[in-house]
Amino acid sequence: MRVILANPRGFCAGVNMAVDSLELALQAFGAPVYVYHEIVHNKYVVETFRQKGAVFVNHLEEVPLGANLLFSAHGVSPEIRRVARERKINAIDATCPLVTKVHLEAIKYAREGYTIFLIGHEGHDEVIGTMGEAPEAMILVESEADVDRLTLPTDAKVAYLTQTTLSVDDANRIITRLRGKFVNLVNPPKEDICYATQNRQEAVRILSAEAEVCLVLGSQNSSNSQRLRELALERGNQAYLIDGVADLDPNWFTNVSSVLVTAGASAPEKVVQEVIDWLVERYSATVEVRTTREESVHFPLPKVLRSLAKREG
Repeated sequence: MRVILANPRGFCAGVNMAVDSLELALQAFGAPVYVYHEIVHNKYVVETFRQKGAVFVNHLEEVPLGANLLFSAHGVSPEIRRVARERKINAIDATCPLVTKVHLEAIKYAREGYTIFLIGHEGHDEVIGTMGEAPEAMILVESEADVDRLTLPTDAKVAYLTQTTLSVDDANRIITRLRGKFVNLVNPPKEDICYATQNRQEAVRILSAEAEVCLVLGSQNSSNSQRLRELALERGNQAYLIDGVADLDPNWFTNVSSVLVTAGASAPEKVVQEVIDWLVERYSATVEVRTTREESVHFPLPKVLRSLAKREG
């Protein structure tokens, strides 16, 4: 068996920053450190931190007054920040800067009187946070069919933003439909879909042609990981989204000679390597690392943790 190991894969700069922030907060403040929603959408990462004393909550009422709380990489709404202040919570903001960019764009367009179409998935933590910035001005659009159902005048003052972890192809189809319907549609000068999401999709697009099976490391609630699996399926692969070795089924590899392995932006390298080891041991696989694009993006820690990081270093 030949295993093609995609690069880039796994943690993006935003996830690295969020994970490092929680690690440092636990070291500095001790357990428990509360986290609003999952730090990132990955089962392995969440469970690892739970064992270290992180407590993941869905409602701020679950956080004791004055406790230490981390906002996850996906961002939160202004209402959540207000409640945290009210409860005298020590909030550490580990929102990915690329998500913050979308929040700021939402505020800007709302102030200028635009109706904003947010292209994204209902219920996703990032979408909830972004829509919270200007709920009266925003309409969630999940599909081309949603565009067709919009009843605003064709010359309405409208803008669009996107969730950072979408499929580039899906987003472009929706954007094209919006442009065909609204003559004055505007958008930010720089697109919202994050560099890492695009790079991982590009790698699957290029490398899947050489493989029969594609394994995507990532959790079921990870939007960007789901998109990688869907992209591989669209390109003719058998494709599986797995959390780790325990999810592998030997039946997937019957008469298979080439496997592409990649990982969503919230999946740790440890689980990738465990899958590679399993394939090597079971099928005497040879592993070929294929780099489609170099990444060098780095995001700084939240200000409150930077001095702590220097002391630890």
